[in-house]
Amino acid sequence: MSDPTSAVDTARGARFAAYDELVACVRAGGLGPDPAGLRIAVAFTTRQAVRHEGRSGGYRNEVLSLRLGAAVGSCAVEPGALPERAVEECAGVDVARLLEHPLPAVRVAALDAYLMHLAPHTPGNGARPVPLPAGTSLEKSVARARAVVELLELPVGATVLVVGVVNSLLAELRGRGLGYVPCDLKGGRTEWGEEVVTDALTAAGRCDALLVSGMTLGNGTFEPLRRHAVRHGKQLVMFAQTGSAVLPRFLGHGVSAVCAEPYPFFWLDGGPGVVHRYGGPRADDGYGGACPEGSR
Repeated sequence: MSDPTSAVDTARGARFAAYDELVACVRAGGLGPDPAGLRIAVAFTTRQAVRHEGRSGGYRNEVLSLRLGAAVGSCAVEPGALPERAVEECAGVDVARLLEHPLPAVRVAALDAYLMHLAPHTPGNGARPVPLPAGTSLEKSVARARAVVELLELPVGATVLVVGVVNSLLAELRGRGLGYVPCDLKGGRTEWGEEVVTDALTAAGRCDALLVSGMTLGNGTFEPLRRHAVRHGKQLVMFAQTGSAVLPRFLGHGVSAVCAEPYPFFWLDGGPGVVHRYGGPRADDGYGGACPEGSR
């Protein structure tokens, strides 16, 4: 006789070989509660401008977040790209409808909220917490960068494609004797004057591993990069404020490790924080299985 509790636990920890497969399984209720029966209570955006002391440049962030029970799902967007109506369109709406919303950011945030509600970042769900100390925004950025880069297993001199340029990540790679190719859709230059390329897939061909922002979920570039990692057997480490509960679902299917950082993010508070790591060196992430047959 099968154990229904065990079956539910297996479904909750299911991994997927493609983003569309995960979305289809969630929409069909294959991982847990029917998303049509769960409503988003709160929708909000977070906007910031940053210029760390001692750094020559700055940047801006804008994030859409949706609250489902105790869970918050998020998706970063290009500043100014999110219509003002988007927040009002999400509040009080069921997850199933939001998974069909015309805006990619809404769909990703809704999926993230559902999966966070289903399986929050706990050791029982495969997460390994890494504390971030209290400090300035730069100190916390550096601590997070260390937690992310430690997930790479590369020899000195290897080259990493960094998609979503964060200067603290580049500094950590430099300190470990690793080369990198910085990539961001906005282009520009790094803190050290290096050109930022805009075509990630072309650059990936000359890199040994990929270090990629979860923001790629919202702009449609995640799947091509995941497939590249699978095809060429390269490490793909994700650092994820966007889709922190989504990306662990692809461990073993192109994604080798995830540093998940759900809301509230490190840059919002000077107190201690935490990020959650999945996969990477010597990890047993606890995820397994797939969407149950008949639920797809």
